[in-house]
Amino acid sequence: MKDKVVMITGASKGLGRALTLAFAKEGAKLAICARTTEDLLRIKDAAMDLGAEVLAVTADISKSRDVERFVAMAEEEYGHIDVLINNASILGPSPMPLLLDYPEEDFAEVLRVNAVSPFLVTRRVIPGMLGRNLGSIINLTSEAGQTGFAGWGAYGISKFAVEGLTQTWADELSETNVRVNMVDPGEMDTNMHQLAVPDCDYPLAKPEEVVEIFLYLASDRAAGINGQRFAAQSEGV
Repeated sequence: MKDKVVMITGASKGLGRALTLAFAKEGAKLAICARTTEDLLRIKDAAMDLGAEVLAVTADISKSRDVERFVAMAEEEYGHIDVLINNASILGPSPMPLLLDYPEEDFAEVLRVNAVSPFLVTRRVIPGMLGRNLGSIINLTSEAGQTGFAGWGAYGISKFAVEGLTQTWADELSETNVRVNMVDPGEMDTNMHQLAVPDCDYPLAKPEEVVEIFLYLASDRAAGINGQRFAAQSEGV
C-alpha cells in the first residue's frame, strides 16, 4: 500500500477509524471525510502520528456539492485516487421501528446516506480511475443486505441497494482494470451496533480485527477480483 491514495468515507468512528489507521500503518496516502469536524481531526492526527499524509475534509457525502468538493480536493492534493472505500452509513432511528411505523423522513435519510452516497462518490471517482485504467472500489454491506430481518428496516434495505449497486458497477466495468467489490464486516463492537442491538449479550469483534480483507482488496494482490462479496470475519487472505 506504500504511497497508494486511499479515500475513506465516514472515517472518524468505528470501522472507518480502524481502516484509516490500518492504511496509515501500511504507508498509504489518505483522503478521509466525515460529517463531524472534531472527530475527523482527531483521527487525522492519529494517522499523521503514524507517518501518513492525510487530507481530511468535513463533508456530508449525501450531498453532491460536498462529494464534488471532497473528491476535487483529493485529486488536487494527490493527483489521483487508487482506492475508494464507501464506508459511511447511518442506522436510522434507535430502537429501529418496524416498517409499518417507520417515519418517512427517516427512511429517506437512511437510503440517501447509505445507498445514494456511495453512488455519488463512486460516480465522481470512477472517471479518474478509468483514465488510468486502474482502481479498487470497496463498498460496505451487511448480513441484513442479503436477508430481510424484521426490525432492521431502512438500514437493511439500504444494504440490499448497496449490493445491487456493487454488482451493477462491477459488471459495467468488467472490461477494465477498475474493480468493485463489497465487504460484510460482520457484527462489531461499535456505537452503531450498540444502538442497533442495545441488549447484546455476546462477544463482538473489534473493528481493528476485520481490516485485513480491505487491505487485500485494495492491494495489487486482488487484481482481477471484481463483483465479489466477502465476509470479513470468515475470509482468509
